[in-house]
Amino acid sequence: MGVPQLYYFTIRGYGEYIRLLFIDNGIKFEDIRYVFGSPEWDELRKSMIFGQMPTLKYDGKEYAQTGAIMRHLARVHDLNGSSEDDATFLDMFFEGVRDSRMKYGRYIYMDEGTREDLTQKTLPDCLANFEKLFKIHQGKFIIGDKPSYTDYILFEELDAYTYLDATILDKFPSLKAFWEMMWQRPNLKAYLEKRKADGVWISGVEKGMK
Repeated sequence: MGVPQLYYFTIRGYGEYIRLLFIDNGIKFEDIRYVFGSPEWDELRKSMIFGQMPTLKYDGKEYAQTGAIMRHLARVHDLNGSSEDDATFLDMFFEGVRDSRMKYGRYIYMDEGTREDLTQKTLPDCLANFEKLFKIHQGKFIIGDKPSYTDYILFEELDAYTYLDATILDKFPSLKAFWEMMWQRPNLKAYLEKRKADGVWISGVEKGMK
């Protein structure tokens, strides 16, 4: 397998799940970032599947769609559990977190609802479901003591939500412990600290950063 090339924007967004997976597992990759709306991106998108990112390229192949890329990497790098039941559980959890992100995104990009609605009702309802699911399996990750691809989307979303409300995880001890543990992962810590210090936007607009 050649060195993967990850194409995404200069923000965190959906591409950040993939970046975290690569970094935490010590997988070398090229992190190619474009400014949204730039002439370079407008030209590049013409040649890409669906005309969008994230896109992953290696060994002469091109993969698009966040979930497809994450599941592909999970299968290749043994981050998909140890059974069909594990894989289905992770798939279910992943899609649940994606649904939560969509609700977050509607607030960020479409001004749907208020910040109070989001942090006091919408997101806590989602987090309550994730807390229940997280407790089903023993261990510090979603399934046991070995990370899976779904751990990276969960961590990134939890981290994003703390920008809206620093205490949002306090009522969900399993999720909070997981979030804190991921921040201390040896391969992630320096990256996460630099990301925070640099103020890398979570989304394509600054809303939600403070």
